[in-house]
Amino acid sequence: MASVLIALGGNVGDVRATFRKAIAHICGMAQAAMIARSSDYSTPPWGDEDQDPFVNACVEIETGLDPHALLFVMQKVEQKFGRTRNKDRQWGPRTLDLDMIAYDDVSFQKPDLTLPHPRLFERAFVLVPLAEIAPDRVIAGIRVRDGLASVSTQGIERLRDTG
Repeated sequence: MASVLIALGGNVGDVRATFRKAIAHICGMAQAAMIARSSDYSTPPWGDEDQDPFVNACVEIETGLDPHALLFVMQKVEQKFGRTRNKDRQWGPRTLDLDMIAYDDVSFQKPDLTLPHPRLFERAFVLVPLAEIAPDRVIAGIRVRDGLASVSTQGIERLRDTG
């Protein structure tokens, strides 16, 4: 079984409800076990700043699927919740964005998937929730908590649990 870190994001619709359903779908379709789930965070938009704030979170799962099979599952889940990657504006509004951050210690670069995620250590909106669930995980030679210490977390706020 592989330990996989997945980042979730969205800013259209009831994002927190979408996260709950999407995580259940990922675990079911990937025959995965949920190991950890971060809190949800309100984060300023990144890249295209002329849009509503995002909600971001991270999960750690264990799965027997290989990285490409898991990517296929994740893209199917995005589609189920209204995401059309080929039509979305880059960094624009979306119902659900799922990114595979790390898959065990696997490292490769292919046209459809790069592991670990190439821009992880530039993105506080991923590092904040990731540091909540895996602060000591080393990815690409950098401890998550150390990567978080090197970026600004201005505007990122933990959201209250919805129960």
